[in-house]
Amino acid sequence: MVSPNLIKKKESSFTVDSSAKKLFQLIYIKKNKLSSSQNKEANISVSNMGSKLAFFYEKVRNAVDYDEDYLLRKNAIKRILKRQILIEGIIKKSESENIAIHLLTELIQAGYLPNNSIPEKKIYEISEILEKYIKLKYYSFQKESFFSILSESFGFKSKRKRTSKAKNLLINWLMSLAAAEIEENLSDDVVRKEMVNDMFEILKDNIKLPKDLPFKNDLEIQIYLSICRSFLRYDNDSLNLVIFKYYNKDWKKADDQQIIKISEKIDKLYLATSNQLKHPLIKQLDKIIKSYSLYFSVLHEAIDENPLKVYEFAVNNYKAFISFVKEIIEKRYRKIKRKLWRSGWRSIIYIFLTKSIFVFALEIPAIKFFGEEMNPVSLAINVMFPAFLLFVMILFTWSPAKENEKKILEGLEEIVFAEKRQKYSIVLRKPIKRNFVMDFIFNLLYLTGFSITIYAIINGLSLIDFNWVNITIFLFFLTFVSFFSFRIKRDIKRFIIIEPKEGFVSFLFDFFYMPIVAMGKFLSDNVSKINVFIFVLDFVIEVPFKVFVEIFDDWVKYIKEKKEDLIN
Repeated sequence: MVSPNLIKKKESSFTVDSSAKKLFQLIYIKKNKLSSSQNKEANISVSNMGSKLAFFYEKVRNAVDYDEDYLLRKNAIKRILKRQILIEGIIKKSESENIAIHLLTELIQAGYLPNNSIPEKKIYEISEILEKYIKLKYYSFQKESFFSILSESFGFKSKRKRTSKAKNLLINWLMSLAAAEIEENLSDDVVRKEMVNDMFEILKDNIKLPKDLPFKNDLEIQIYLSICRSFLRYDNDSLNLVIFKYYNKDWKKADDQQIIKISEKIDKLYLATSNQLKHPLIKQLDKIIKSYSLYFSVLHEAIDENPLKVYEFAVNNYKAFISFVKEIIEKRYRKIKRKLWRSGWRSIIYIFLTKSIFVFALEIPAIKFFGEEMNPVSLAINVMFPAFLLFVMILFTWSPAKENEKKILEGLEEIVFAEKRQKYSIVLRKPIKRNFVMDFIFNLLYLTGFSITIYAIINGLSLIDFNWVNITIFLFFLTFVSFFSFRIKRDIKRFIIIEPKEGFVSFLFDFFYMPIVAMGKFLSDNVSKINVFIFVLDFVIEVPFKVFVEIFDDWVKYIKEKKEDLIN
């Protein structure tokens, strides 16, 4: 194939911007680089039998611990590290290579990495990452003033308890950073990095602060974090890593002396990182950057479809370029809808199974214990309704308006064509701080809407002979599922720039239903911390299961070696 750089430029209405041209080149190179099969390096290999067992287990666990698909591998890394370091007790500095081998092996077995495709040098790279965090933990624990700021912030009277709590917090934080950095190493994508840099260059010059806001030193890092959150869809673990590296520029190649210096300020570093994740500018920046994230993701998808063809269109045929991008937008929306239904069915199955177990494990025993009358109809409704509600919420997900496509095309033109590149200022406003009286009134109205909704539901359920146990469990799952429905529709919401106009009906819906969703979020965040299924899988099943898989894998290799000996 001919490189886009070598195409003779013909007469065109617009000039492709230099940063967009570089993006075309990077994607072109990525699509046409030598395949891994031509790589002569030794790769990590695991047995297919052991992998099937581990893959099945991972599917079961992910069904119980629902999370976004793009976070599953990073979460698995964190979970494996936690098991190996905390549960299995592999904590010595000399064990970092051993941890890396186990980690990569388990990721391949579970299907998060391809078998016989990851070069063995990755073991060294991952062990280097782990070594830094193990050393940082070790040096931090040697300081007499260790976590002094955080220790005082805990409510325990005992100094020993405060210090213990702070140490646990540190270990979990460092483990999260390590998992995020390992995930970054495994998914190193120069194209996406270039897109993040392009987006940052556009936005840092255009987004301004009013003179009365004291956040000048934080603006650039907050813009960058918002891009990572919106475009790369980083969670807090990965955002923590971005901030950590922002404060420690040489962390990637940090030696012992640099790690010691970081350990001396580890408490202040943790607090500074936490403050950046709770910054007052986050909501405003996320709303602005959401649009640019969509423009760049659609452009990436269009170029990735056919770099040479799209580049020719952009240079020589503006109308063909726009027409091609429109097809990509429509294809992207159909893909999101399919993903929505896939996630929806997964959630429906998860909720149905959870609710069914909940009925037999808690609801029926609770009814008998409190001497309430057993009502098969209420039990059936409690089992079926949550999954049915989620199905209806997905079914009636609204589609974007035609103006939404037009806005996306305008945004794409801005980042692709030099003549369309706009120079403008987006001046952020001062975050709203309501006085105590107004805040109290609005909270009271919010609570009123919630109370009216709950009261109406309780009365309705009472009419069909629900007892108080049935009603309590119904309300719990109603709030939980309501939040679930909003969470799995996030991809659709990210695709929509122009929100539909709000009318009186939508206002009433928000007034009475949003408090239910908010309660669901609160319950989801807190119940997930005490998920009994996760506890059983992680502490009762996973450790012996992984040991069994490892022994089974070694046994398969042993049999294979014996077979080869007989043949030879």
